[in-house]
Amino acid sequence: MSETYHSKKETNLYTIAFYNLENLFDVVNDPHTLDHAFSPTSEKKWNMKRYQKKLDKLGTAISNIGFLGSSKAPILVGVAEAENLKVLQDLISTPHLKNKNYGIVHYDSPDERGIDVALLYQKEYFELLDAQPISVMITDDKGVRDMTRDILWVTGKLNGEKMHLLVNHWPSRRDGAHLTAYKRIIVAEKNREIISEITTEDPNAKIIIMGDFNDDPKSDSIKKHLVKDDFFNPMEKLHTRYSGSSSYKSAWNLFDQIIFSHNFHQYKKQTHSFAFSKVFGDDFLKIQKGRYKGKPFRTYAGKKYLGGYSDHFPVYIQLKYNK
Repeated sequence: MSETYHSKKETNLYTIAFYNLENLFDVVNDPHTLDHAFSPTSEKKWNMKRYQKKLDKLGTAISNIGFLGSSKAPILVGVAEAENLKVLQDLISTPHLKNKNYGIVHYDSPDERGIDVALLYQKEYFELLDAQPISVMITDDKGVRDMTRDILWVTGKLNGEKMHLLVNHWPSRRDGAHLTAYKRIIVAEKNREIISEITTEDPNAKIIIMGDFNDDPKSDSIKKHLVKDDFFNPMEKLHTRYSGSSSYKSAWNLFDQIIFSHNFHQYKKQTHSFAFSKVFGDDFLKIQKGRYKGKPFRTYAGKKYLGGYSDHFPVYIQLKYNK
């Protein structure tokens, strides 16, 4: 399949995506973060050529998310694992994105590795009203703080309709899914605090939660602590033993999800309603042969450079604008 789609047909569908960029680091060693692994002198030999190649590939991927249905690049793209504002500026300057007039919402988070969440938005369709990072306090049994990513809370108007977006990247499972589950539950509950603050002011507010949750749709953190009766998770039906957004030890996970308030199911003129959800796993994003055929074509496997896109597929929903 071609890496680029072409169409001139404009539709009333608007794509909202989330993409874990897999360690989008620049080549400069930041003394304040643990980013040495991504420098020219590291074992990974991360350099400008590899950095630019990754940027171009990610730009190509983002420009194609949902394009076949909407005939335009995604209007909103939540991202994870971006080192800083500069790498995001470089990303939106790549050939497939530079004419889309993307704005960036980004704040440096306290993550020890220096990776952050951010939101890209097409200024033609989305008006930014407000944004703020929401810190999450997590401590271990010794009282030591886990320096996890902030939640990015963005408020804006899509085609004139106000909505709130919460972009997340929850604590990893590196020390074991069970042992770290409490951390992700804490972040889920922090999201619910923000939701409560929003709906106290506006009971009918439209809210979208997206991110790499490091948990699947049926995990307790999602099912019991985040998605209450007022929200819908379209990603739950997309996760099977044969499909997901990332793979570990041959098993599929769907850690990358987009969840939204139930009022996106309502039809009313000059508002948006939910139309479609999908994992964007087109062939060009996949390993084409060998033991890992069909899995995400990543940039590195350990220290070995592969030159791919990311170890995650993007996920997206499409909203229909009711004229």
